[in-house]
Amino acid sequence: MTGRDPKQARTHLRVSVLGGFRLEEDGVSVLVPDGSQRLLAFLALNGRSIRRSEAAGTLWPAVTEDHASSSLRSALARLSPRARASVLATSKEIGLSHDVAVDLWDSRDLAHQLTTAARAPAFEPDVDVVVDLSNEILPGWYDDWVLVEAEAWRQVRLHALEALADSLSSRQQYGDAATAALAAVKAEPLRESPRAALIRVHIAEGNPSEALREFVQYGELLRLELGIEPTERLRALVGELLPVTGR
Repeated sequence: MTGRDPKQARTHLRVSVLGGFRLEEDGVSVLVPDGSQRLLAFLALNGRSIRRSEAAGTLWPAVTEDHASSSLRSALARLSPRARASVLATSKEIGLSHDVAVDLWDSRDLAHQLTTAARAPAFEPDVDVVVDLSNEILPGWYDDWVLVEAEAWRQVRLHALEALADSLSSRQQYGDAATAALAAVKAEPLRESPRAALIRVHIAEGNPSEALREFVQYGELLRLELGIEPTERLRALVGELLPVTGR
């Protein structure tokens, strides 16, 4: 699946799956029945085109093939004319229309740019990117096809937020860098790499006490929740700061 540059998008319809489901036309919400929401969300997670039988079998796995196909037809039929314009369906395939934008695709492109910025140094993101990377895919949805994509997106956005923090810090935008790192910490409090990103920001800004405080708090959380200690790699990050504080 290939995303698109949001700056190049000139579409009227937009499907959003980050932070919850929405269908919008020119920024105005379009009402979509629950069953049809699942169809549009599935298509947004799977790209432009997929076999109808695969879509039906994934969305309605506990029924017969004929019943699943019937449910797919019903989900399409329940769409209003405005919402129906977002779907392109043939007798064999179904997908989103070519002029429909998807927030997840744009955010994936953005994350890719961030994590490859070392090879494309002209890309200079700002802190507003944090908003695009902070939302989960369809929170509260527990279908298997949602959970798989949600976990993949979680990994991508955490790496992107960490890269954003490092990028902003290298440009001495320390407050914005801390915001990006904290967004990653909030998303996964027990993960070490966001903490390391935040500690690096504090060190670069010249705040050793903040760096050490973050290290100590993280160590306490690990011991309380998992009964383990921070890794040697993280310890090494603050090791040179210890003599400065008289420890």
